[in-house]
Amino acid sequence: MSAVEEHTRMAPAVKEAGTSASSRTAVAELVSKGLASRWLGTGAAVAALALPLVSSSTYVIQIAVDALIFVMLAVGLNIVVGYCGLLDLGYAAFFAIGAYTSGLLSTRFEWPLIATLPVVVIAAIVGGLLIGGPTLRLRSDYLAIVTLGFGEIIRITANNLDFTGGPNGLYGIPDFGDFGLRADIALYWITAVVVIAAVLFSSRLGRGRIGRAWRFVREDEDAAEAMGIHTYRVKFAAYIAGAVFGGIAGVLFAAHQTAISPPSFNFLWSALILMAVVLGGMASTPGVVVGALVISLLPELLRGAENWRYLIFGLLLIVVMVFRPQGLLPARTGEPGRRGHRAQEGAS
Repeated sequence: MSAVEEHTRMAPAVKEAGTSASSRTAVAELVSKGLASRWLGTGAAVAALALPLVSSSTYVIQIAVDALIFVMLAVGLNIVVGYCGLLDLGYAAFFAIGAYTSGLLSTRFEWPLIATLPVVVIAAIVGGLLIGGPTLRLRSDYLAIVTLGFGEIIRITANNLDFTGGPNGLYGIPDFGDFGLRADIALYWITAVVVIAAVLFSSRLGRGRIGRAWRFVREDEDAAEAMGIHTYRVKFAAYIAGAVFGGIAGVLFAAHQTAISPPSFNFLWSALILMAVVLGGMASTPGVVVGALVISLLPELLRGAENWRYLIFGLLLIVVMVFRPQGLLPARTGEPGRRGHRAQEGAS
């Protein structure tokens, strides 16, 4: 067979492969544009706010508040782990700091719960300074071990101090007020507004200048430092931002539960929040929101399986991570202009 004949036979196959690759690229671009669309986020926010109008069942509202608080925690940890690449295994510590600070001020000093928010933010920042200052020069496994220890220190300290209630914790924590509505629905709407604002703020951070610096540090810290980025300050900013998110989520949790105790902030919380970030897609705000909803709602959806539900839950997570290791909705890579240029090159 001559070279001309061989080329003639291979041409249709090459053309078909190019068409298939072009189709996959087009589908990927379409999905990316859909996820980046502001209408998707707007629709999700409207659906969250409209939930009590669709179903005002006490059970539904309680589960929805739990899911929203979990979304808040996952978005906060995504700043630390997803954006900046810092492995944090003690994120529940900031959750506990926020809950105990608001709980103590509202029960022992009778502050309105909303008035505790500035103090909670300051307490979360101080906690971030105490743990982040000496440890953020560490990397990978060493940082993970230190943050794990910090989370356990906060829990054990709360368990052994008298003014935190010791093992019994705090109870009788008030809510934000009912505003003429049913108390749980009022709390749901307040939580929904706070979480929506947090998701939008986190997304803006990720797309801004500081977000690009976080991404550079995550990909190659040494190269980022060589290019003039002060990596320690950049990592510190991510850690403090994540701490503030965790602290505010603690206030919402305290108002929702009306009682808190040290077992409420064990290592399992940190592991589940990290699982939500990885499952959804690290550095992807829509993905992290989806991952948090899956982790928080799936056990409830499987409640009919009784004692088998956590086994089924674990098997489903394993299946997802085997067949979708990058996450359910992974973050898009590269700049928008470069993505379009590469798509055109692939099509040609």
